[in-house]
Amino acid sequence: MPQTDITQTTSADLTGIKNFSVNSTVLDSPDSNDKNWYEDDSVGQYLTYYKTTQLKAAVDTLAIWTVGKGYNVSNRDRVILDNITGWGEDSFTSILFNLMVMKKVTKIGGFAEIIRNESGTLVNLKPLNPANMIIYYNPQGIITGYGHKQSKGKIKKYEPDKILHLVNDRIGDEVHGTSVVESVKWIIDAKEEAMRDWRRISHRSTVRILYVEEDNKDRIANLKRDYPEAIKNGDLLILPVLPKDAKFEDLQLPPIQQFLEWIRYLENLFYQAVRVPKIIATSEGFTEAGGKMGYLTFEPIYTYEQTQLEADIWNQLAIRIKFNRPPSLSNAMQETEQKNVSQQEAVQPNDLNAGVGE
Repeated sequence: MPQTDITQTTSADLTGIKNFSVNSTVLDSPDSNDKNWYEDDSVGQYLTYYKTTQLKAAVDTLAIWTVGKGYNVSNRDRVILDNITGWGEDSFTSILFNLMVMKKVTKIGGFAEIIRNESGTLVNLKPLNPANMIIYYNPQGIITGYGHKQSKGKIKKYEPDKILHLVNDRIGDEVHGTSVVESVKWIIDAKEEAMRDWRRISHRSTVRILYVEEDNKDRIANLKRDYPEAIKNGDLLILPVLPKDAKFEDLQLPPIQQFLEWIRYLENLFYQAVRVPKIIATSEGFTEAGGKMGYLTFEPIYTYEQTQLEADIWNQLAIRIKFNRPPSLSNAMQETEQKNVSQQEAVQPNDLNAGVGE
């Protein structure tokens, strides 16, 4: 009978397992130079995340809830805003949506050229590419102008009042905002990897095996030429051996539930990080009560965005605007809660026990 000897145990080297840590973050504060500028070299990468992952749905949803219900302005300003066309096919609302998306996705923010006529009346807003924008600022961190990179190394300069500029979550004395991509990049990467892993495993589980009673290399090479695409795509495996002389286990898919749980966890974590409740983007799998709570938690988020946008438009365009708020559930839920309390108070313990023992 085999015996076990505890002294023969081998130990694993765990020195490669490190505790979680983060590097210190230094704010992009202004320095003492007379002329300073900021360019955002991460625009291209962050826009790729926006265009190719679920980040687009979340950011678009927030922008739609912010500007999608319309707005109220004076009759004079209504005429002005209704005639803004951007590149020719825009509307004032679509331009604001555009700038909101750029504001959330990039660090440098969303930009539009402010075009006025000779009398100073606003006649158009033309969105600009954040990747081509330069922010100029003084040693005190005050914006002194903007630059727009053009062909052949030329830069078109703008005074501060010629650019409508929206930034997201600016902190400290930084000269730029904070991109939502920075907080969700790892989560997006992990979810994409998990989905790609499952796709690859699913594909490889369909591989077919062709057993060939042949040991001549030339004839085997000729046989492989008969199935070039199948071999190239990984759909066929040729084994030069008799089936009875070889043992090959069928490739089986692992339990999908573990993959799905991990993917769902990452998806829920993503919506928490981007501050758009999942129920707002999709109603799948949510109860009525859960939907109401998700709606309520989202109210202060889109309301904050609307308030900030109203202030930006007033400070930079001199237009008083009030965005329409989507219907609130706060009053309805308070009324429901009060009704429930009243019903509970109406039913007394003696009422419930009435008749018992009689």
